[in-house]
Amino acid sequence: MRLLFVGDVVGRAGRTIVQERLPDLVSDYALDFVVVNGENAAGGFGISEEIFIDLIDAGADVVTTGNHVWDQREALVFCARYDNFLRPLNYPIGTPGKGAGLFTARNGAQVLVMNAMGRVFMNPLDDPFQAVQRELDAAPLGKVSDAVLIDFHAEATSEKQIMGHFVDGQASLVVGTHTHAPTADHQILDGGTGFMTDAGMSGDYNSIIGMDHAEPLQRMTNAISTGRFQPALGEATLSGVAVLVDDDTGLAQKIEPVRLGGRLQEHIPSFWVEQD
Repeated sequence: MRLLFVGDVVGRAGRTIVQERLPDLVSDYALDFVVVNGENAAGGFGISEEIFIDLIDAGADVVTTGNHVWDQREALVFCARYDNFLRPLNYPIGTPGKGAGLFTARNGAQVLVMNAMGRVFMNPLDDPFQAVQRELDAAPLGKVSDAVLIDFHAEATSEKQIMGHFVDGQASLVVGTHTHAPTADHQILDGGTGFMTDAGMSGDYNSIIGMDHAEPLQRMTNAISTGRFQPALGEATLSGVAVLVDDDTGLAQKIEPVRLGGRLQEHIPSFWVEQD
């Protein structure tokens, strides 16, 4: 099974490259399942229902989010209409929406997707480790689910790595989001779980984590705010990670980054282009 995870979509530039490139990726490389983090897709802050639908139409099977999920207040309403729109599952009981779901891939496999949020330097939500384990116990890999993908939206590198080792052998992929800078540590852990500390963002990398650099520079150097952060609108890069999942075990066989367009060096996973 071929899984693709696309990192945080930031603003119009990020939306544009995902809408332009994702449909061909799905068809050209026979991708079975695609997850896109869309929490910064609406002007860099949150996501609207229209943008969510656009990402689904482009080829995303599930859209995950993070700490900006409610920045567009309409998300509090439309989240209940779509099973494939996920907010962090460790929000308190009673929070609108859902944080996990079992979905059918293009090849017929059952894919458990979870969206959890870290607590180090983040909002103090419920324990993400217990929340993730509950979902794993309810739909264990190899028994109920054929693959498990966890988007762990967190600030601290260590907390993301802890999550990877915590579920090693129980998940196909644990991928970090939130910091918008792709890491070079994609690997398969000892128990067979694919891991990457951060998938990076899909947006303009001539920026400060996707935002036009003028206002962040002003605030950092002079401690004076002169306006809102605005998404950078230059040529964007689609950034993410691809995993080849063993159909028998549900564990990762291969993992490689995906980079398309923009300033970063392009990379298409070798196992996408290898001849049978």
